[in-house]
Amino acid sequence: MGQVRQPRRVQEYDGELGAAVARAQDGDEAAFAVAYRIVQPGLLGFLRGVVGDEAEDVASDAWLEIARDLGRFKGDGAGFRGWTATIARHRALDHLRRRRVRPQAGGTDQDVLDLAGPHNTHEQALESLSTERALELIRGLPRDQAEAVLLRVVVGLDGPAAARVLGKRPGAVRTAAHRGLKRLGRQLGIGGEAEEGVTDVASRALGEST
Repeated sequence: MGQVRQPRRVQEYDGELGAAVARAQDGDEAAFAVAYRIVQPGLLGFLRGVVGDEAEDVASDAWLEIARDLGRFKGDGAGFRGWTATIARHRALDHLRRRRVRPQAGGTDQDVLDLAGPHNTHEQALESLSTERALELIRGLPRDQAEAVLLRVVVGLDGPAAARVLGKRPGAVRTAAHRGLKRLGRQLGIGGEAEEGVTDVASRALGEST
């Protein structure tokens, strides 16, 4: 089974993020703003994949809690991303319960974007997706697969960290991410190749900007 790899750019920022969080815990407001700028794009992408258009409202609620409980956090930059993703997920699930809306489960063949062609490669197919359309496809996955793909590709968590956020075993999250990426590949008309290439380009298509 192919491995889902963390986006390189996310890993590059972890050192800066960890330092910013430490300064923010000492009361440095500018450092908290740095941490926010690093984490928010991935966090917002994850929430868009869970709650859709109401992601910014849920993200605001999550950041209020993050700011309130910042002093309780212990860990490095990667740990902070996992901690904030856990808070954001809880707020998203609360939001869905309040609205009595369940995350979409299982797309159909009609959900597939008409991007496939005999000459399409992983990069051509996924780079043709806008962030919103990519997230729309992910929202069509079963919930366990959607959350696993979002946490691994969009937030950039490794397997154990994603498992902690979801309260599952790392192997279960790895399997869900694998199946989700494979399903996305089929929807995009990508056949036969390993999903590893899908993951690298998906991280760009899903807004790996900071």
